[in-house]
Amino acid sequence: MRKIAVGLVLLAAAVLTGLPVATSTFLHSERHLTIGAHQAVVSPQVDGHATIDFGPLLPEVRVPVDAPLGVGVNVRLGDSDAVGLEELLQRDAAIAAQPSGEVREVTAAVTDMAAEAALRGLGVGVLTVTVLVLGWRAVGADRRRRIRREMVQPSRGQVAGGVATVVVVVGALVLVSLPERQDAEPAQTWTAAREVFPELPADPVLDRLQLAQGSATTSSRALVEGALYLYRDSVSFYGALEEQATQVRVREPEDGETTALVVTDRHDNIGMDPVARNIADRAQARLLIDLGDDTSQGGAWETFSINALARAFKGFDVVSIGGNHDSRRTTKDQANAGFTVLDGEPAEVGGVRFLGDTDPRGTTLTGYTEDAKTRDTALDDQDEELTTTACEADERGERVGVLAVHSWASGRKVAASGCVDLVLTGHLHYQVGPRAIAGPDGRSTTRLTTGTTGGAVLPIALGSSLRRDAQVTIVTFDADGAPVGLQVVTFTPAGVIDVGDYTELPLTSSPSPADPDPTEDPTAEDQDPEAPVQP
Repeated sequence: MRKIAVGLVLLAAAVLTGLPVATSTFLHSERHLTIGAHQAVVSPQVDGHATIDFGPLLPEVRVPVDAPLGVGVNVRLGDSDAVGLEELLQRDAAIAAQPSGEVREVTAAVTDMAAEAALRGLGVGVLTVTVLVLGWRAVGADRRRRIRREMVQPSRGQVAGGVATVVVVVGALVLVSLPERQDAEPAQTWTAAREVFPELPADPVLDRLQLAQGSATTSSRALVEGALYLYRDSVSFYGALEEQATQVRVREPEDGETTALVVTDRHDNIGMDPVARNIADRAQARLLIDLGDDTSQGGAWETFSINALARAFKGFDVVSIGGNHDSRRTTKDQANAGFTVLDGEPAEVGGVRFLGDTDPRGTTLTGYTEDAKTRDTALDDQDEELTTTACEADERGERVGVLAVHSWASGRKVAASGCVDLVLTGHLHYQVGPRAIAGPDGRSTTRLTTGTTGGAVLPIALGSSLRRDAQVTIVTFDADGAPVGLQVVTFTPAGVIDVGDYTELPLTSSPSPADPDPTEDPTAEDQDPEAPVQP
């Protein structure tokens, strides 16, 4: 019984010292993140709301969150590379319509801050218990008996010393747990967004959204109203498409077969991610092949695009490369998200042997980083290197099932070599193939270019609906990881889903030469945004 009592005393001492330290540390923590189009500072609060501060020109907004102990979060948005305020709001509204990736990042940051604060509090609690135990042992049994006798009839000095000790300890705990002193601020008045904009259509998020009242709300009314409508239109369009995608009929794998979904040229259009995921589920796919151009500029602010894709395809094996509108930052984000980023060497993922590499051109915020001649040479060199690698693997009996490159210009010679079964590309924003490419000794390789999954015109896709036809491709593999079928699914700007016929591989039609025809110029994405779908 005595040991239990001692244990409870030590536990109480640990809690009384550790809890205030943990609480104070947590409430004074912050993290710097890239959220949507902004550099942002995230800090926890205890009002049960997620509050977003857009700066002095726009009103603060908040929505209630379902978190334990009333924990909320304050997000202060900072710099962005958007050209103007209107463009920035359009980005924010479109991203807010598919917030899962950003919510995950903020949640992870708050959880990390809570864990660090708890560890610090635990450390203080353990240190307190250690000091008490060591002090108890240092005093010794004889001294403790003497102290107990003196406590029965303490002298005035001992009473005064004991009271002073208690006051010091309690005072120290109070000082540690006190919140940071701040100047008095006028009380913030919050008003339901529905009251400020009664004409807004019904929406679960908008119905809970609150705006801070003030001059920013009044002066920016038109901008805020436009952003809210853009958000609503995006939710409506992609929500309807997502629901429709749960009902489409695609070919399901037979016994011994597996499937993968191909996405390419998303260009930040995260609205298509849950739609693509539903198609993958209908095809029973657990492997995602990402052919690049997930971003439009390769900028740090576009991390949200990779976050959203990773969230939508959580639990999938993901094979990816960077496109010509991506950057090293993009492929780093892909790797951080757990994607297998191909780097010019064969890699087996999900039972399929892949080969591929990131587009050698790359971008900055102002465009390609080299002149046209240098870019073309880089593509040709990449094609040569991949051809050598593919054929060496084939000779070793480790044949590559899929070559994944962003542009057909990086895969023409590989296809002509006959050393791979299937060449998958994007870049053009419209479909080419599937078609058989003639190789030596009667061998052939199938080539397919999938159109833009983001429905992008040029490198722009982020918006409230598709700008042009969007596509994903379902690839079926046999038990040995060889591709045996293709099925393209197209989404129109009118919200119609068109499921193409299933094409068995290898193709039985007469193979065509590997050289591209005039409509397959590797720079067509940048020159011909209205190019038609190829048969």
